[in-house]
Amino acid sequence: MNLIFIMLDSFRQDHISLYNEGKPVFEGVPPCKTPNLDNFAKDSVVFYNVYPEGLPTIPVRTELMTGQQTLPYRPWQPLTKEDITIAEILREEGYICGLISDTYHYRAPGMNFHRGFHSYRWIRGQEYDPYTSWKSKRNVEDYVNENYTPEWRARVEQYLSNTDDMEDEDKRFPAQVVSQAIEWLKKCRDHKKIFLWIDSFDPHEPWDPPKRFDKYTDPNYKGPRLILPMGGRASDWATPEEIKYIQGLYAGEAEFVDYCLGALFNTLEELGYYEDSLIIITADHGHPLCDHGKFLKGADRMYSELLKVPFVMRFPKGEFAGKKVSALIQFQDVLPTILDIIGLKNNTSSMHGRSFLPVIKGDRDNHRDGVIIGYYEGIDRCIRDLHWSYIQRPEGEPDELYNLDKDPKERNNLIDKYPEEALRLSSMFGSYFRNRKSGRIVKGVQGKYEMSSSSVE
Repeated sequence: MNLIFIMLDSFRQDHISLYNEGKPVFEGVPPCKTPNLDNFAKDSVVFYNVYPEGLPTIPVRTELMTGQQTLPYRPWQPLTKEDITIAEILREEGYICGLISDTYHYRAPGMNFHRGFHSYRWIRGQEYDPYTSWKSKRNVEDYVNENYTPEWRARVEQYLSNTDDMEDEDKRFPAQVVSQAIEWLKKCRDHKKIFLWIDSFDPHEPWDPPKRFDKYTDPNYKGPRLILPMGGRASDWATPEEIKYIQGLYAGEAEFVDYCLGALFNTLEELGYYEDSLIIITADHGHPLCDHGKFLKGADRMYSELLKVPFVMRFPKGEFAGKKVSALIQFQDVLPTILDIIGLKNNTSSMHGRSFLPVIKGDRDNHRDGVIIGYYEGIDRCIRDLHWSYIQRPEGEPDELYNLDKDPKERNNLIDKYPEEALRLSSMFGSYFRNRKSGRIVKGVQGKYEMSSSSVE
């Protein structure tokens, strides 16, 4: 069985039509269209509650590539010599392994995530990758407003310089990633077993969709093209019109990624990979788009817009097609499941994650009772089950509790009304998962209900 793993960086679950039935996410912004992903999912297993554990980009990929947890003990760091990755495991089992990516963090010196792959290709220039060292031909003032700091202006300038010659759609990053993936798949078709990891940095910011996909923004908008929003409270630096415009740019970028994937899906079908391959599509995390007042990722943004990701798994010949899985799963469970499916389960005994294949087969409905998510170096933690989401905040800030069934956008904090639910969720994970550098393990619910008297210096 071949394995093809497709990672889409920062793709929100609610911006894929199959997950939200084509409903608009933001008032005034049309619903994002993803016809190719929707069509792919028809012959696949669709998962609704697969979560990362340690955020963001690199810790997530460490979980997926090793089957190990990262939140308790792994910050953003290179692979260590002790790590055993999916490529190293499959290489020993006779697979030809390839990695194609424009995620420039992989390429950074010493990161070592290409280890074990027979071939790897880096597509340069994403975000503020230090790819060029000259001024852009475009005027940075057209892409920032008067509130942008020198640091953020420099970041925009770097991206513009990197992409000055990428106006044509086929030169854009997701198109390049797909094109090189197609070439690799064609030329490697004669191998008995292949493993290809395709890693698209889009729809990660900056959000600069080609003109024909820039159809989610207000055509009457006259302000700057804010392709790279700043952090912090958005109302401090952007107008309501600018906020809507940025949200529309993200939707356009997401649809463009879906469009590029269409060529990949056609190739997989034409070359017969649909018949003999396990194909997985997911994202490392979502992306805050001012849902709770801020753009961009951050340790304090522990809401579904960051945490909920698409996860779609297509079995050879479309086995299990149409199955929908709501069971709670975390990313460290993915590699053990892959190895279980392809007959290499005996490689999984040392992994933190565990296979959820029994859930897919219908042997059981549940996989985990709860999940925990956070940044290793942050204090905020989110613990949730299928119905409730509890967010632990730093000392002096109120904790939060949301009913995900009745309040999926997490607007109504019920921490005082249902403290017993917060206590229950908090007790699922011990102090080991908290940031020990904070000098605090569990601060209680809303400062009123004591959950632990422990402390760590």
